[in-house]
Amino acid sequence: MPDKTFQETIPSGRETGEGGRTRNTAGAHGPRCIALTGPFGSGKTTLLEAILARTGAIARQGTVSAGNMTGDASAEARAHGMSVEANFAEVTYLGDTFSFIDCPGSIEFLAEMEGVLPGVDMAIVVAEDDERKLPALQLILKALEAQGIPRMLFLNKIDREARGVRVVLDTLQAASSVPLVLRQLPIWEDGRAVGFIDLALERAHVYHEREESTRIDMSDQDRVRELEARYTMLETLADHDDDLMEALLEDIAPDPAQVFGDLVREMQEGLICPVFFGSGEHGNGVGRMLKALRHEAPGVTQTRKRLGMHAQGPALEVLKTLHTPHGGKLSVARVLSGTVSDGDVVTDPRGGENRVSGVFSLLGQQASKRGVASEGELVGLGRLDTVMTGDILSDKAVPSSGARSYPYPVLALSLRAGRRQDDVRLSAALAKLTEEDPSLIARQSQDSGETILEGQGEMHLRVAQEKLTGKFGLVIETGTPAIPYAETIRSGTDIRARHKKQSGGHGQFGDVALEIRPQERGAGAAFSDRITGGVVPKQYIPSVREGVLEALQKGPLGFQVVDVAVCLTDGSYHSVDSSDQAFRMAAIQGMREGLEACKPVLLEPVLKVTIQCPADVTAKVNAIVSARRGQLLGFDARDGWAGWDEVQALIPQAETSDLIIELRSASAGVASYFAAFDHMAEVNGKAADQVLSRTGSQAAA
Repeated sequence: MPDKTFQETIPSGRETGEGGRTRNTAGAHGPRCIALTGPFGSGKTTLLEAILARTGAIARQGTVSAGNMTGDASAEARAHGMSVEANFAEVTYLGDTFSFIDCPGSIEFLAEMEGVLPGVDMAIVVAEDDERKLPALQLILKALEAQGIPRMLFLNKIDREARGVRVVLDTLQAASSVPLVLRQLPIWEDGRAVGFIDLALERAHVYHEREESTRIDMSDQDRVRELEARYTMLETLADHDDDLMEALLEDIAPDPAQVFGDLVREMQEGLICPVFFGSGEHGNGVGRMLKALRHEAPGVTQTRKRLGMHAQGPALEVLKTLHTPHGGKLSVARVLSGTVSDGDVVTDPRGGENRVSGVFSLLGQQASKRGVASEGELVGLGRLDTVMTGDILSDKAVPSSGARSYPYPVLALSLRAGRRQDDVRLSAALAKLTEEDPSLIARQSQDSGETILEGQGEMHLRVAQEKLTGKFGLVIETGTPAIPYAETIRSGTDIRARHKKQSGGHGQFGDVALEIRPQERGAGAAFSDRITGGVVPKQYIPSVREGVLEALQKGPLGFQVVDVAVCLTDGSYHSVDSSDQAFRMAAIQGMREGLEACKPVLLEPVLKVTIQCPADVTAKVNAIVSARRGQLLGFDARDGWAGWDEVQALIPQAETSDLIIELRSASAGVASYFAAFDHMAEVNGKAADQVLSRTGSQAAA
């Protein structure tokens, strides 16, 4: 194909450039919002730092090792050397405004990414040549695909690349359901990538560390490589453009405007994922990526369309809630239409009205007060007390774009304040913590009365504890949540019990005959009576029932008794000494004696568990299930997920308390599961002995 001297595109229709050349201008204008996503350790935060340095938002690019980066500035992020929450930064590049959201890459914090995606225009997926991270990359690409987010892939750490870019691309393709389209070729020198060839512009550039690259002439060898790679790119584009396919078949050089138009359209429609490369650490490839965003990223108009919204007055979507040490509650919101100013009154979907107390620009942990925010901008809004993450704010109540869904919690802790006077403070801190991160669930256990904190994994809950301690100044004690064991009986009995007490004046007299029988599993507890002839007066029967149910709350083994039917068959009374209390005590006494004779047996809750994992670790997952007294029900390919399986099993709840830790260890950190109560089952042998031994020890203590 002949060499082209096509001008840099500015997508948004067509206009005539220098020398009469036509330039494609089909892209968006106005502020854009871009999510930086990718697997853990791929270099997202370092890339954000390079973007901030290149655009002049910061004076100098920081590093992870020095702990001086704008993103990941929280104590928890720096302590663990990883992103644990979304970071926000606004920059200006060549007159255009961009808001970047740096999203955590660990599966344990993936809900942070999924929560902000509805309000972004597109995503940059940061990846590297590491096959171990393919399942994590697939998780992220699937999340973007599910929400219809246009995306481009930035192949990071090109300076460390040991294999050819096309080989890497073939490897990464397994994680993407749409074609990964190479937009650049590296220029190699002594095994190092010293520059790149832009396949769309057909230009070669050489890198300069943390500075703009400069254009150079292509060598003959690089020209051959470029022509071959460009043709491959055009073939992929032609799959969705018959005119381009016809031009290729007839060996006609396509119109450059047509090529750029296809690149923009097919990326925005999610038909392809363009691939750029570079090094966030050295700032290589950052400028080219920013130019691609400037010309090709969709804007807020397309985002409104994706969300099914129509621009009728001001509308903002709250993507994240923060509780700052000094400024109070801060709602991070994307202005989808209209404007918002300090003092404006906004209405949440529930009809609550809030007055905006400050509009802020965001740069890492810094929030700077600013003036009016225009359509497309991402800003912080102060002190919107009734507003929640995911709310659409307007001048009237508007339904949210869709209820946020969060992954099933896979690990839990019981919490209690280390100081009794901190009980109320703990409740308030948990409310703020779960408002900031809705994938955390704080609840009160109805069975044990414990405060339970549930989350997405070991690190997720560890960070939550660190925030309770560091941010809220609490002393926290943790433990493993109690399992709601129960007990039932294997046989029945008939028992008669009499409560009689005389201590001067009116005494106490109650006499009951009880029939105790086991019921089928899941039937619960039932009480009835077959009293005839008034041997137990009707007014005392409710007291007998009350005593029976009270005795069932704690049986001979120390747990609630279930699946038992009790019938009051006979009794006697005293005209003076009988009372409600006397018959209640007689029933309790009879039940305690009777249950002991009914061969009590321990029951445990069994969960139906669905484990989602890469297919190459399914055998390991099956072994894990079997080792945890689980019953495998089978497995099948995960629908719509190439290379993934779903394993179905029944597992005792007691064996799932740390199940996720072992699953993640076996699957490079990506397996997960969801579960639901299925039934109660008998526990026998050593497992029952261990439970009863612990119960006895706790009772003695």
